[in-house]
Amino acid sequence: MSDLFAAKQARTASAESYTAEHIEVLEGLEPVRRRPGMYIGGSDENAMHHLVNEVFDNAMDEAVAGHANRIEVKLEAGNRLTITDNGRGIPVDPHPRFPKKSALEVILTTLHSGGKFSSKAYETSGGLHGVGISVVNALASELHVEVCRDRKVYEQDYSRGDPKGKIKQTGTTQNRRGTAITFVPDADIFGKASKFRPERIYKLIRSKAYLFSGVEIRWNCDPSLISDPDKVPAEAIIAFPGGITDYLKQELGERRIVTSSFFSGEAQLAEGMGRVEWAVCWPADEEGHLSTYCNTIPTPQGGTHETGLRAAISKGVRAFGEMANAKKIAQVTPDDVMGGCMAVLSVFIKNPQFQGQTKDKLVTPEAARLVENALRDQFDHWLSGDAESAQALLNYIINRVEERLRRKQERDINRKTVTQKLRLPGKLADCTRSTPKGTELFLVEGDSAGGSAKQARDRETQAVLPLRGKILNVASATRDKILKNQEIADIIQALGCGSGKSFDKEALRYEKIVIMTDADVDGAHIASLLMTFFYQEMPELIYNGHLYLAQPPLYRIHQGTQNYYAMNDKEKDKLVAQLSKGRGRVEVGRFKGLGEMTAPQLKETTMNPERRILLKVMVNREDEAATRNRVDHLMGKKPETRFAFIQEQTALRGDTILEELDI
Repeated sequence: MSDLFAAKQARTASAESYTAEHIEVLEGLEPVRRRPGMYIGGSDENAMHHLVNEVFDNAMDEAVAGHANRIEVKLEAGNRLTITDNGRGIPVDPHPRFPKKSALEVILTTLHSGGKFSSKAYETSGGLHGVGISVVNALASELHVEVCRDRKVYEQDYSRGDPKGKIKQTGTTQNRRGTAITFVPDADIFGKASKFRPERIYKLIRSKAYLFSGVEIRWNCDPSLISDPDKVPAEAIIAFPGGITDYLKQELGERRIVTSSFFSGEAQLAEGMGRVEWAVCWPADEEGHLSTYCNTIPTPQGGTHETGLRAAISKGVRAFGEMANAKKIAQVTPDDVMGGCMAVLSVFIKNPQFQGQTKDKLVTPEAARLVENALRDQFDHWLSGDAESAQALLNYIINRVEERLRRKQERDINRKTVTQKLRLPGKLADCTRSTPKGTELFLVEGDSAGGSAKQARDRETQAVLPLRGKILNVASATRDKILKNQEIADIIQALGCGSGKSFDKEALRYEKIVIMTDADVDGAHIASLLMTFFYQEMPELIYNGHLYLAQPPLYRIHQGTQNYYAMNDKEKDKLVAQLSKGRGRVEVGRFKGLGEMTAPQLKETTMNPERRILLKVMVNREDEAATRNRVDHLMGKKPETRFAFIQEQTALRGDTILEELDI
């Protein structure tokens, strides 16, 4: 009892001591240093590389606006990176609102400042919030800026967001212009072990070069930083006159396509809203992917610009089919047309709206209409200009429609044979073995990770089905909504054994179903949704030991020529401690997701049966009522039951559970 009174008195004293003096007001760039995760997604090595994107995107915006045609990227020892463009140069004259400061200093030291909030300086740009370069400045132990403007050279130095002196004119120049930013990430924020990876930065700048054909990127890297010269050169000039068409050709390689040429080009959007570039083809093997960008920013979750592309091509195919009196053309769906294609779409629009701070999805409403209108006439002309290719594409799509309708009528799906190819979900990369024994289906989170998994798999026994984001929560959805969900339909079709009352275990096409998601909270959520789906719709899969969870590593530890992998912080710390006793520098990298792992890494750690770890999903059938009740409470329609579970766990485990919650 005395403890209870003491606790009550302590709480009362704490409440009385909470006054206005405890309210903090963070000014300038202090919020960035206090909470870097709010601005760049964390304070690990992945977040550190995001600083490169921020500076490089500013240079790309100058190029896209037509003011620069060359960008130089130089990586030096000491984790020092320099990015230079030959654009207009950041303004250095006094700012109207802050006459004692140059515009350069305002941009580098003030959040939400810049020239991209309206179209006065940039018609289109990837920067929207005015925080990019100031965030880099805040999180850099050293930052040096050089501006060549009006035939004069200006320089200024900063440290952790603060200027070390006034801007100075240090010389004159006759033929130079632009901005050069040199910075060193602050080891106090990112840790001393975090280092820039040449391979990662080189891959980034190559992908950006594809998106704008009018820019030349010059790469220079200290040779001592390069571990694999075959992958990363010390010096290179990167330019792709063909833009995204060159990118698609490289991705396609030697694979055969249905038509004789790509559907590619560029067009201005109506109402002066910007422009769009595209490249589309249909591989004969039906293994494709769709990559979309807005103002050179990747949008892995698609968005309204992708909707416009799908609508333009689907409507164009249907119109051509009606003119050709093709059978079943009325039953063609966008998935029939786009399901197996490879496409890259890049739009440059004014004032784009994205979903979330990471800009993964474009949600500008008018983008769908603008892109559809810009592409529709172009696609119609492309079809009419090559009758042979148009007919081949139409036949290909009609075959997909017929296969889809046939699968819908069939209850059982038989394994494909050597002489008969079965068409399954468009994204499925199936295995070649004709019997289920020894075969595995990997359900992979995301198209990027799915592409790596397809390269890493054993084609004879391992199949890969990429899933797009979080699937439907079947525990809180209606039956009608479950049946209409495309991701769930793809899983059911791939497994071939039906679901619910029509489930037939003898028709299962694979011996193991492996859920492979990122080793983070979102990945765990997706795995939970998938396990809930299988438990509700195909419980026999779990009862008979067919369902597994892959265990990808969270860390890669590199020493000399050896790589080691750790599943969690505890295992990582133990490995680092052991390796530190040996020779050579120990480098630690944290995988942001499966998509960041190369195919060899994914194969070595997660897919190779001789080295991987799989967790079998099991159910205690002796107390199945309690299991179903728990699933219903945690995944069902009532949020109050989840809240009660959190309270229950907090009472048992204390405040430590709060660190594990994803709120």
